[in-house]
Amino acid sequence: MSGPSAAPPRPSPPGGSFRTASAVAPEPLGEGSAAEAVSTRWSATIAEGWDIAGKANGGYLLAMTARAMGLALGRPDPITLTAHYLAPGRPGPVSIDVRAISQGRTFATATATLAAGARPLLEALGTFGELSDEPSAELVDRAVPSLPAPEECVPMEPTDTFPPPFVGRVELRLHPDDANFRSGSPSGRALMRGWFRLRGGEDNDTTALVCAADGFPPPVFNAHLPVAWTPTIELTVQVRARPRPGWLRCQFATHFVTGGFLEADGEIWDGADRLVAQSRQLALVPRQ
Repeated sequence: MSGPSAAPPRPSPPGGSFRTASAVAPEPLGEGSAAEAVSTRWSATIAEGWDIAGKANGGYLLAMTARAMGLALGRPDPITLTAHYLAPGRPGPVSIDVRAISQGRTFATATATLAAGARPLLEALGTFGELSDEPSAELVDRAVPSLPAPEECVPMEPTDTFPPPFVGRVELRLHPDDANFRSGSPSGRALMRGWFRLRGGEDNDTTALVCAADGFPPPVFNAHLPVAWTPTIELTVQVRARPRPGWLRCQFATHFVTGGFLEADGEIWDGADRLVAQSRQLALVPRQ
C-alpha cells in the first residue's frame, strides 16, 4: 500500500476555489409568519463548473448547505448530515433557510432548505459539533483501502460531457483497476477507489469531506450495467474527525442493485490513515 506523495497541487480555476464556491452570507429576514418560522436565512451562489451534465454536484450543494447550518448553529463541524434531493441545481443565486431544532452542550441539530427562488432543491437534517484533530480509535476492523500513490493513479480531466466539469474543480485520481470503465472495459466489481483533494493547496476541512463523499464516479460504472449518471435521492455523510491536509484516500462500493435503486457506501481516510468520514447514498439505476 502506497501513501500519498507531496506532489504540488494543481491551481484552482479563476474564482473556483471550494471555499469561494461554497461560501454563504447571512441575509435579513423579511416580515411575516413565514419568515418568523425560519431561524436564519443565508444567501449563496451555485458556481459555474461544479456540475455533472449541467446539474450541480450533490455533494457540493450539501457542503454549501452545511456551511450555512454550521454558522447558524455556531458549531463548525457536521457530525451527521442527511440530504434528500428534490430538484437539480443550476448556476445562480440560491437561499438556505436554517431552522435550529436543538442546542445542547456538545451538539446542535437543525434542518435546512436550499432553494432557487421558490423552488426547493434539497432538504437537509444535520447534527453539528466540534471535532478533534486527533480522534481516538477504540476499534477499527477494516483495513485502509489499498491504493497506488497518487502519481500512479489515473487523473480525471474535465470535459463538457464525461468526465464532467466538476472534476476540474477538484483533483481526482482513480485506481488504475477502476478507471477502465472509461474505455468500455469495466472491472466487473462495483467498486471505485482513488485519491481526492481540493485544488490550489486548499486544505480539506470537514465541509470538504461532504463534497468528497459525492465526488467520484458511481461504483456501478464498474459493473456490467449501463453507464449513465445515477440521480441521487438521498445522501448521508457521517464525519469522524478533521482531516489532515493533503490527499484523501477514498473507496466507494455498491452491493445491491434492486427495484430500480442502488446504494453506494463510502469510506474516506486522510493522509495519516485515519478514517475521517463515511457515507451512504441512495440513487436511481441508470436508464438504458
